[in-house]
Amino acid sequence: MKCMYCQGKMERGEAPFHIDRKGYHLQLDKIPAWVCSQCGEVYFGEGEVDSIQSVVRAVDEQVEKLAVPA
Repeated sequence: MKCMYCQGKMERGEAPFHIDRKGYHLQLDKIPAWVCSQCGEVYFGEGEVDSIQSVVRAVDEQVEKLAVPA
């Protein structure tokens, strides 16, 4: 597998994921990923993306419960 940006070799490793969203900051430190050995570009596989999206949805639901009524 080659990097889309620099054509370097992609290797299995870990990478962080973070998002600022709806008044909160979520950081996951070690997500399995493909990482370019040349430029460091990160690609998450479909399974990892699905898991990240599930976590974000769950946090969104909990944050909504914490919202102060208008």
